[in-house]
Amino acid sequence: MFLNNYEVVYILRSDVTEDVNLSLINLCKSLIAKQGGKNIYVQHRGRRHLAYKIKNHYDGIYMQINYQGNGKIVQLLEKTLKFNENVIRYLTIKSNLLNSI
Repeated sequence: MFLNNYEVVYILRSDVTEDVNLSLINLCKSLIAKQGGKNIYVQHRGRRHLAYKIKNHYDGIYMQINYQGNGKIVQLLEKTLKFNENVIRYLTIKSNLLNSI
């Protein structure tokens, strides 16, 4: 089975604790791994000021996850992020680079 390279960036509320952040990272990693995803790489991009107010927040914690998977994983991961109250925005892109991780 051919796996595509994906990158998901999500923004957490700025008042989220490190424990909540780690639990969400572990949830995403386990979800990707259970569905057959490979080469999961997580980066903490830090706290940044948002260009405009999102859901009454001016700052956010940026997280990035790169992985290899299929469209089913993308749907499940986006559904998980959509219904998490700590996530204020997310974006998934499909990378065409062979070694983007």
